[in-house]
Amino acid sequence: MKTASFRRHLLTVALLVGLAAQASIVAAQSAATPQPMPRDYPSKPIRVVVPSPPGGPPDLVLRAITPRLSAILGQPVVVENRAGAGGMVGTAYLARLPADGYNWLFTTASHANIPPFNENVSYDPVKDFTHVTLAAQNFGQALVVHPSVEARNLAELIALARKSPGKLTYANAGFGTASHIPAEVMKAMTGTDILSVPYKAIPEAVTDLIAGRIDMFFVGTQIALQHVQTGKLRAIALTGARRWQGMPEVPTLAEQGLKGFNVVNWFGLWLPAGAHPDLVQKLHAAVAQSVADPDVKKQFETLGLEGVAMKPDDFEKFVASEARAAYDIARRLKPEAAK
Repeated sequence: MKTASFRRHLLTVALLVGLAAQASIVAAQSAATPQPMPRDYPSKPIRVVVPSPPGGPPDLVLRAITPRLSAILGQPVVVENRAGAGGMVGTAYLARLPADGYNWLFTTASHANIPPFNENVSYDPVKDFTHVTLAAQNFGQALVVHPSVEARNLAELIALARKSPGKLTYANAGFGTASHIPAEVMKAMTGTDILSVPYKAIPEAVTDLIAGRIDMFFVGTQIALQHVQTGKLRAIALTGARRWQGMPEVPTLAEQGLKGFNVVNWFGLWLPAGAHPDLVQKLHAAVAQSVADPDVKKQFETLGLEGVAMKPDDFEKFVASEARAAYDIARRLKPEAAK
């Protein structure tokens, strides 16, 4: 090859390489930059993944606000239940979808609390999602016992547990769930030994509790109320900071001596990571307007909930804080499962 031709060949190769590198940089920058929200958003139905079975707490909460959300956004908001592995199946599925505003995740505090107890979780509850809002929270779980348990308040329950360490049992509907975290926090604060009995789902645990096969359970207030009213169960306390008007006679754990005890179940909305800030703000505003609606407020009251509509930045910090607390508990209870 002649020298001039060889030089031209090198220049051509260098130019192609440079263009290819530039294209790669542009592509990488484009991938890292959130796509702007289309002016006509939303222009088609929106899917909301709920990573738990139909009829569960997040499903009930979401269905209370979807009619209002649909009216505000001008498009149907369709619920899709994808249960499995305590919510990890549906959550992992959502994390892989486009962050275009047509794929939402709606779930509970388990979003932050379950991953620390599972080695094989495929997502980070903070980094792999765009945080839209904390939509609602309850007044805490109800600590209920079978009527055969000789305790009518926290002091008597603690005395009973200390008298026979490891004899009392509590239902655990999954590590990191709202039935597990309050129980372990209470045990740590009171220095008691109460045996955890695992269950795959809440209905199974409630059935065994009513039958007297287990002693106690931290369960949602609405589920507790119906069985307390019929005398099948006895309510000892609530785990939140305030009493609930549906069970005004039931004091909180904090009122009964566990100062600062405030463990509630909450419900939030996420998108896959990388959603545009304009999209996030639009959806936050829609949820805030929905939970402030008088009809929605009435439904929330019957469910033992209150609307929150936390701002996106605050919600992200809140989830991160909840996850750190769960990791601390996981390290104490099951070091090999904590990251």
